[in-house]
Amino acid sequence: MIEKLTLFGLTRQEATIYINLFQNGASNGYEVAKATGISRSNVYNALAGLVEKGAAYLMEGASSKYIAVPIEEFYHNKLRAMSEAKEFLQKNLIAAEDATDGYITIDGCVHIKDKMFNMLDQAEKRIYISLPFQYLEEIRDKLEKLIKNRIKVVVITNEGFYLPGAEVYLAEKRDKQIRLIVDSTYVLTGEFSGSDDDTCLYSGQKNFVNVFKEALRNEIKLIELGKINE
Repeated sequence: MIEKLTLFGLTRQEATIYINLFQNGASNGYEVAKATGISRSNVYNALAGLVEKGAAYLMEGASSKYIAVPIEEFYHNKLRAMSEAKEFLQKNLIAAEDATDGYITIDGCVHIKDKMFNMLDQAEKRIYISLPFQYLEEIRDKLEKLIKNRIKVVVITNEGFYLPGAEVYLAEKRDKQIRLIVDSTYVLTGEFSGSDDDTCLYSGQKNFVNVFKEALRNEIKLIELGKINE
């Protein structure tokens, strides 16, 4: 829970105290320090931080107490603030020349997933994806949404993956790799095993994309020929 709360901009100490307030209800600094084992000076600093970040409310009274902001409310407040910040930055930041004409290295499973999700969300015409079965299940809802929006979805995987409306091809063996092409414009390819050591290459370089697309087409042809010869 602490790791998840740090994604909201809380320090680990603030996250620990937020959980304590959420589970135990309104508490003063002394009570929080006693329950968490954190020094009172650090507790009061963290409580002030929680209030400033919109994660806690201060209840005025004889003994000032703090109460955690409900998670749903905290989430929507953060989301709204980030959305406003995004709009401001989009209007005021001048972008450099598109770097996707080159080759970008993306390290770590979490960041690779983020890039994959964003690529799928931005697809307009078609996607080709080669991925082990277990990881396809994680993005099933996104693939179904693409199909619903009349976007062509072609899948190559290693086990039976039922996805109405998609072209699904089964290969005998699928290594722990991701290969994704979106709109014949962007490619994501590399190791995808769920590890922080995973590394992928992302590019919009035209020649690279064309070569990569042709390689996937050839793989699909070989799979189809294999079916005929069975």
